[in-house]
Amino acid sequence: MQIGNIWKNLPPVTKNLLIINLIVWAALNLFNHMTVDRLLDIGALHYFSSDHFLPSQLFTYMFMHQSFTHLFFNMFALFMFGGIIEQAMGSKRFLFYYISCGIGAALIQEGVFAIMISHYTDQIDPITLAQVHSNGAEALANGMNFRLPSAAKLNMLINIPTLGASGAIYGILLAFGFIFPKRPIYLLFIPVPIQARWMVIGYGVIELLQAMNNNPGDNVAHLAHLGGMVFGLIMLLWWRHKQVIKVYNY
Repeated sequence: MQIGNIWKNLPPVTKNLLIINLIVWAALNLFNHMTVDRLLDIGALHYFSSDHFLPSQLFTYMFMHQSFTHLFFNMFALFMFGGIIEQAMGSKRFLFYYISCGIGAALIQEGVFAIMISHYTDQIDPITLAQVHSNGAEALANGMNFRLPSAAKLNMLINIPTLGASGAIYGILLAFGFIFPKRPIYLLFIPVPIQARWMVIGYGVIELLQAMNNNPGDNVAHLAHLGGMVFGLIMLLWWRHKQVIKVYNY
């Protein structure tokens, strides 16, 4: 099947989500550096105690991406699995599911960050803590950070914003494994097909292990990925209970 026909046959919500993410990424790469920084201050998800935090960021962060690679892998997964899930759920339910997974991912990340920030705060003296809050963002902008490991990790948690659709995308991957648990999936690094449910479980375990590694500096929002899956699972279990979605065991 030609690419044009595949694109034409994509259901509307999946297609429009792809377009919106591509437009936002293109726009961010066309503006000058100062404008991009301002847009990131407004749209990327900051920790709720930050001066830059806005409630709207729980929604807007999922349409902004750090790099083309970040955008490509998220949109490739949306392209491959989103249309199938949208057809299985219906467009309105799929849009609600996608946005809810993205917002749920943000809420879980903010909540776990609050626990981690409290932990690191207890390890830092008051003077260093004041410096983290007053100068931490500027230090990171200049490629620097604090020497004290706990202060460095605290600074990254507070002052590095989260962006990207990954929380919603992981919700979609979960939905595929939930609705089509026995559907064979072919992965490049595995020579034989595996069932979708095992792929999803594998991704979940990997993200959990990465999150437990407790390294804010790896620039990957593992907690948001897990949050998207958690919120997705809650919705899917409820909808299955209400018999508004069907599970295809073949």
